[in-house]
Formats: sequence, structure tokens, C-alpha cells
Amino acid sequence: MLALEQLLISLAEPSPVQAQIITNALQGMGASQIETHGSGRELIEQARLRRPSLVISAYHLPDITGAELVQELRDSEDLYDIPFILISSETNPERLETIRQAGSLAILPKPFTHEEFEQAMQSVMSFLNCDSLGAEVDADMALMNVLIVDDSSTSRHHIRQVLEKLGFEHFCEAASSEAAIPYLEQEPFKLIVTDYHMPGMDGLDFARHVRSSGLQPDTPVLMVTSDSDNLSKNELEDAGIAACCQKPFDMDKMRELIRTLLNEY
Repeated sequence: MLALEQLLISLAEPSPVQAQIITNALQGMGASQIETHGSGRELIEQARLRRPSLVISAYHLPDITGAELVQELRDSEDLYDIPFILISSETNPERLETIRQAGSLAILPKPFTHEEFEQAMQSVMSFLNCDSLGAEVDADMALMNVLIVDDSSTSRHHIRQVLEKLGFEHFCEAASSEAAIPYLEQEPFKLIVTDYHMPGMDGLDFARHVRSSGLQPDTPVLMVTSDSDNLSKNELEDAGIAACCQKPFDMDKMRELIRTLLNEY
């Protein structure tokens, strides 16, 4: 099991003052290997020479944005699975949504509190040290099929990465609800994971279709969204949603949620 002091942390922060604040916070928690970079390209170039355990970035960098940085990591064959945290004063919902879709483990404000930073680092450690659910569920996870429905390819990739850490091996992926429907007719799934906001049929309508079609009557539908505050419990229940998970994911909560779903359905 990895400890925080073993991690190589790569930080992209153009402000020396902000870089020192973040470095001090990391060192206060026990981190000792911290590399600071003034630009996103510099971080990426160094990461290819010495792969970090975690990337932390501001949104506004002198050459690229934090969103472009994490997207380049996700599109890279050798850096795609590195955990990412954004620390920024940026509040534009559309810009932050791009970061969420790319699988950021946390999005922290400037300035952040000690509690916020500690929670973000706990999410990182939970992600890195996540154990398979294999010994905690009543069936063989190697035989379970999972359907992932999300219009963002980076979001689908992150969801799959999380589920692989939990022990799943077999996946079908669809970029829309409409594209997912034929899969329901082809094979049974142990779990369906769907985004909420999608063009055309949204996640709620897709869940309603799953239930009304009768094709997968006993399969739990897990909704992942960055907009859960605007969804009522009644809406979720009426659509047949078994559980809802907020983006960015809390790995421990996600693990417990899926363990419960696999044992109850």
C-alpha cells in the first residue's frame, strides 16, 4: 500500500506564492517528493521522463489551461491514468465541467482550507490504494458485464478505470442513450452506469427506458453526475435509478456504493 511520502507529485502553478502554499500543505501532510513547474508543457515533458504519482494544476497556465493539461494526460498512452487535482480560482461552470468529465479527483478553490485539501488528498490515496471488491460480493466479478453510458469519452474512460480498480473486467461503452439501447437487447448486465446530462435522451429518460423495456429488470442503474443537487430523490426513484454518485468521485464512497448494489441486486 502506497503512503503519501512515497508519491512523486508534479505541480503546475505559475505563481511562486501559490506554488509555495500548495507545497507547504503537501509537506505538512507528509509529502516529500514535489516537483514544481511554471507551465503545463513543462510538466508534461518532465512527466514523460519521470512519471509522477499525482498531478496538481492551476487552471490558468501561461501556455495551456488546466483543462487542456488534463485532456492531454488522458489522451496520452503513457500518462492517461495519472490522478489529477485542480486548484484554481476559476468558477466558470463550463470550464470546471470539462475538468470533472476528465476524471479529476478533486477541484479545490483558491484559497483552500486545510479540511478541503486533506479530503482531496484522501481521495487520491483511496484511488491509488483501492482494493478489488472480489472478496466482498456474492458473485464472480470476472463474469460480470458493465454498461457505461456517457457522451464524454474521457469521462467513460475514467469511469472504466475506477471500475477496473474495483475488479470489473468486461465493459460495453456507449456515447449516448440511443447508442446504448441495442446493448440492452444483446446481453445481460450486472451494472449500468449512466451520465445524467447527455444530448437527446438524458440519463433519467434512459433509466426509464431500461425499466419500461423489461430487458434488464433486475440490473441496478447507477447515475453519475456533477448536477446531483438539482435532482430530487423522487425523480431518481421514479426513473428507476438505484443510486446517484457525484462527480468528482469519492473513491471510498463509490466503492461502498457499488459493493452494496452488487450484493442487493
